[in-house]
Amino acid sequence: MNRILIAEDEERIASFVEKGLRANGFTSTVAADGDTALDHAVTGGYDLVVLDIGLPGRDGFTVLRELREARVSVPVIVLTARDSVRDTVAGLEGGADDWMTKPFRFEELLARIRLRLRTAARAPEVTVLRSGELSLDLRTRRARSGERLVDLTAREFVLLELFLRHPGQVLSREQILSHVWGYDFDPGSNIVDVYVRALRKKLGADRVETVRGMGYRLP
Repeated sequence: MNRILIAEDEERIASFVEKGLRANGFTSTVAADGDTALDHAVTGGYDLVVLDIGLPGRDGFTVLRELREARVSVPVIVLTARDSVRDTVAGLEGGADDWMTKPFRFEELLARIRLRLRTAARAPEVTVLRSGELSLDLRTRRARSGERLVDLTAREFVLLELFLRHPGQVLSREQILSHVWGYDFDPGSNIVDVYVRALRKKLGADRVETVRGMGYRLP
């Protein structure tokens, strides 16, 4: 029996989703704030998380980011009243598997939950990301450049993982800030450039390419 974590602070909505899931053979737990949701999700005891963005304490973006930084790969469906393209892109690029806006039909939510559970069951867990002679072990959090072992800080690890999951794709500074430092980080900061320089110093100057006026990419 699949276990679903419902991270939702509106009691009416949480109860509605919980009752619907129970009627369809799922077990569920409700977390009414972001801190509780994160504490539950990191235990690995859930098969999927339904996550609101506007949670008290840690908001949904922060919960999602910290889950992915902790290497928790549980599928996450965001269920939120926010419907802007910017929010949706930030959520999906931050590690969400799906995005639904309120108001919603329970039948659609149920269909998406079942789809994500089937996909998760089929997909083998990726433990090493590779691009040419560059590799990143997600378990040991170590990188290799050719035969050379490279130690990374926590932020450098997340940044390199982002590049390796999108090889050849140009990532804007805003996309990188959202994924590595969080949605609310100052967009005027030069922190991305600082960390890209640090990666180049450790991995080689040609590992991360600057695309003028657009961002960075892993060739």
